[in-house]
Amino acid sequence: MKQLFITLLILTSGIYMKAQKPEIIELKEEVIKQATLELDQALTPPEGELYKFGQKYNITGEYTLQLTIRNKGQVVSVFVADKKDGNIPSQNALKDKILDFQFGFKMPKNKDYKFSYTFKF
Repeated sequence: MKQLFITLLILTSGIYMKAQKPEIIELKEEVIKQATLELDQALTPPEGELYKFGQKYNITGEYTLQLTIRNKGQVVSVFVADKKDGNIPSQNALKDKILDFQFGFKMPKNKDYKFSYTFKF
C-alpha cells in the first residue's frame, strides 16, 4: 500500500511539473495568436486580470498599444499607437500594468516579437 502511494505521488508530481513548464512557440504568427488569446482572456469579465485592473482603477476608453515581447513571455516595451475616449492617467496606468504582464509561453532566446493590440474598456 505504501509503495502504491509513493508511486502515485511520483507520477502525480511528474505530471504537475510538466504542466508548469511554459510551451515554447517559435513562429511569429503563433506567438501573436497566443499572445492575443491570452490578452483577450485577461480582459474577459468577471475574472480577467486586466478586466479587474480596469474596474479597480476606473480605466475607460480604447487604447491601441504596440507591444514587444521576448524570452519567457515578458513584455519589454509598450508604445501607445492610438487612443479613443481615453485619458493620460488611464493610459499610463495601463502601460505600466502591461509592462508587468506575463504571458504563459516561452519564445526562443534573444528573439523579439512586436504586435499591436487594442484594449477596450
